[in-house]
Amino acid sequence: MQLITTILCGGAGSRLWPVSREFHPKPFIRLADGQSLLQKAFLRGAQLDGVAEILTVTNRELYFKTEDEFREINTQKLPTSFILEPFGRNTAAAIAAATIQVGKKYGDDAIMLVLAADHLISNQPAFQHAVTQAMALAAGGKLVTFGITPTTPEIAYGYIEAEGNRVIRFVEKPALEKAKEYLASGRFLWNSGIFCFSIGSMLREMELHCPKILATTRACIASSRTSEGNNFSQIELDPGQFDAVPEDSIDYVVMEKSSQVAVVPCDIGWSDIGSWTAFGDLTEPDEQGNRILGEALLHSTTNCTIQSNYRLVGAVGLENLIIVDTPDAVLVAHKDNSQEVKHIYAELKAKGHESHKVHRTVHRPWGTYTMLEEGNGFKIKRIEVNPGASLSLQMHHHRSEHWIVVSGMAKVFNNDKEFFVQTNESTYVSAGHKHRLENPGLLNLVMIEVQSGSYLGEDDIIRFEDNYGRV
Repeated sequence: MQLITTILCGGAGSRLWPVSREFHPKPFIRLADGQSLLQKAFLRGAQLDGVAEILTVTNRELYFKTEDEFREINTQKLPTSFILEPFGRNTAAAIAAATIQVGKKYGDDAIMLVLAADHLISNQPAFQHAVTQAMALAAGGKLVTFGITPTTPEIAYGYIEAEGNRVIRFVEKPALEKAKEYLASGRFLWNSGIFCFSIGSMLREMELHCPKILATTRACIASSRTSEGNNFSQIELDPGQFDAVPEDSIDYVVMEKSSQVAVVPCDIGWSDIGSWTAFGDLTEPDEQGNRILGEALLHSTTNCTIQSNYRLVGAVGLENLIIVDTPDAVLVAHKDNSQEVKHIYAELKAKGHESHKVHRTVHRPWGTYTMLEEGNGFKIKRIEVNPGASLSLQMHHHRSEHWIVVSGMAKVFNNDKEFFVQTNESTYVSAGHKHRLENPGLLNLVMIEVQSGSYLGEDDIIRFEDNYGRV
């Protein structure tokens, strides 16, 4: 049996703001060992017996970040493929698109394993054992979900009542007293959101229970742009067609309604890292129960989680608090309210505040830029361009730009002139000039950009040519 691991990489991760943002969601958060949750999901799937390919369903805006994450760790050169959504349509649409694509390539008997990009699984051997069981059930026509043996009366997870591999019922997130009953009964499992099924089985059940989602997704794929290369393929879903796909979860439209569902109970060290309390628990506490990620000085402080990778945090006389410091935003919350951080994120989004969307360092297909300072009529950025990469051929109506090369060498196109700018040299681009920046070297190009003008918004840009499909 061909096994294809499918990673669903999306969501806002609003409960982990301010580190998680719309364009830097939870899967991209790095843990203490330097790997992101997304990279751990990739490695988890890649290390399974018999895996043929890693397929990732993600937002179009996150594609280049995702590709960079995989390039760091895909040492075995496992084939990768991508389905790029223009916007989210929940898990049913994502899984429908993945199932259709895998079926085209591998046929109805292929087995698909669906993983979330932002979960953590610490016991790989136990996970492999659970996948082996799930594949056997999937080969027999079952749609398999992974049920986690509960250890606490958790109210943030859905539950599955089960008897062996038989699913009795799915239960929504319960109140605390009901969760305590579930835990005491020994009949309930946490619903992990990990699935395993054969292509033919899932297509038949979707045809039966959510035919509109399946039909509209098929129509979308048929009209979408595809590209292929060596050990690589990509489909960019058509926005107009994808907008017609109903938005719903795979749990609701298929798993809770199908008579073909089975569960594999397992204890695999699973967590969905759904709050700063859960994230902090990944770090060993000190003698006072404090969990520190970064640099902090504490006095009379107990049971606090503090993360600061940029500045020193001093804490005096605090208990049971979460403090998360980033260059442009600080979170202070009581641990009892860690699930409510999402309300801050939602309010920032409603107000259109940039800190819900991006960090000061913004990733682009060609590299990154970091906002250093801005004021009335000026903005200063640090720009880093990857070797061989180039920005689009573009023009700005309202701003001029002064570029100073800090390291590396820049190839510049400016108003029909092409020239090189070396380290410690600079050049000037006037408003209204067509221009392009390229790194022709083997090392990263680092430069400082000083913008000046009457309007400095990122939307003051006209692209004429672009290597990344953004024209």
